[in-house]
Amino acid sequence: MEFLPLFHNLRGSRVLVVGGGEIALRKSRLLADAGAVLRVIAPQIEPQLCELVNSSGGEQILRGYVESDLDGCVLIIAATDDEPLNAQVSADAHRRCVPVNVVDAPALCSVIFPAIVDRSPLVIAISSGGDAPVLARLIRAKIETWIPSTYGQLAGLAARFRTQVKGLFPDVQQRRGFWEDVFQGPIADRQLAGQGGEAERLLQAKINGKAAITTGEVYLVGAGPGDPDLLTFRALRLMQQADVVLYDRLVAPAILELCRRDAERVYVGKRRADHAVPQDQINQQLVDLAKQGKRVVRLKGGDPFIFGRGGEEIEELAAHGIPFQVVPGITAASGCAAYAGIPLTHRDYAQSVRFVTGHLKDGTSNLPWDDLVAPAQTLVFYMGLIGLPIICEQLIKHGRSADTPAALIQQGTTSNQRVFTGTLADLPTLVAEHEVHAPTLVIVGEVVLLREKLAWFEGAQSQV
Repeated sequence: MEFLPLFHNLRGSRVLVVGGGEIALRKSRLLADAGAVLRVIAPQIEPQLCELVNSSGGEQILRGYVESDLDGCVLIIAATDDEPLNAQVSADAHRRCVPVNVVDAPALCSVIFPAIVDRSPLVIAISSGGDAPVLARLIRAKIETWIPSTYGQLAGLAARFRTQVKGLFPDVQQRRGFWEDVFQGPIADRQLAGQGGEAERLLQAKINGKAAITTGEVYLVGAGPGDPDLLTFRALRLMQQADVVLYDRLVAPAILELCRRDAERVYVGKRRADHAVPQDQINQQLVDLAKQGKRVVRLKGGDPFIFGRGGEEIEELAAHGIPFQVVPGITAASGCAAYAGIPLTHRDYAQSVRFVTGHLKDGTSNLPWDDLVAPAQTLVFYMGLIGLPIICEQLIKHGRSADTPAALIQQGTTSNQRVFTGTLADLPTLVAEHEVHAPTLVIVGEVVLLREKLAWFEGAQSQV
């Protein structure tokens, strides 16, 4: 992160603008809206800018810039088409440790102007660090359509009751739960519908009833196979309101970054012969945290109910009367196969698909091999890399042709995705030759033949 986003209170503070043209006018409008007192220095100043300066209670000086113009100013804007002058203003400001913005010259700036969505008192800023301002403005335009102007009124409603709520709930956890209920329930619905009086009445009634969340809740959230774009809207919403996040080894860092910034993060990942936290302890942690009144996201790679032990966890929660929600995720079989260009079913090749855990206990497996060699069936093995030689051997032994097409998909759906195709007979050799590591999905079946025609992800990645 090259620039740290901050919101500055400029009300009543003097800001220097060097320049008197259209660019200076645009910047000055934003500053005036924020309550700044403008000092504009330029040999010539546009009439509209003069009016703006006067309305701000500031001053306009018709001459060239000198360093003493910085005296008493808390922010400096260089908005001229004279590059040496802009550089001089920047150097003077840096020497005095006063924040400075030089229009269209990020390298000379200590602060930059973001694209702004104004729903005062709710304000959203979008910045590209000065590298792609047009992109930032396009994103602002999208956000403008998503967030109605009434969101500002909703923030204003909260501001009017903030002191009451703080006095009622001295514990920050309870206050957070209270406001999350407000912003996601009927009170917010009324305010956003323009029924401000009714929203205020409902909020006062809620305060009078002291209706805060006192018991926690657990959200079992499927994080998908790796690409953050595959998260559901519901998953993202719950991730951003959780107090604590328990996450697995297979949860991509980019997905974890989408959780609420101040949420506590607890790693409970597992790998073969190395369980950071045993499953029974994870179950107990979920119960204990919820009983403390916390909202807990249990973030799992793929889908919680497909080889994710989600069923075991909600059994424990239900036994203790803990409320929970389950948010399905795109399982690795669907995501990785799609990104590798391998359809799991196809009218001409496979009329069924079977998900199988390839994890072998004590080096042996009691899988139903006779069922797994049925024709016109795609097999997808999770956690099958270690036991791959045995899996291939048993499938061939029980009647599947050694020439059956097969694929290995390592870190599927991510920018590090690697795909190797071969046959049942040579899959173990492929693993050794290419140093394939977990997480890797194994797909066995004639549908793998379609990869050459349908693969798109690697090509898309190379074009980015």
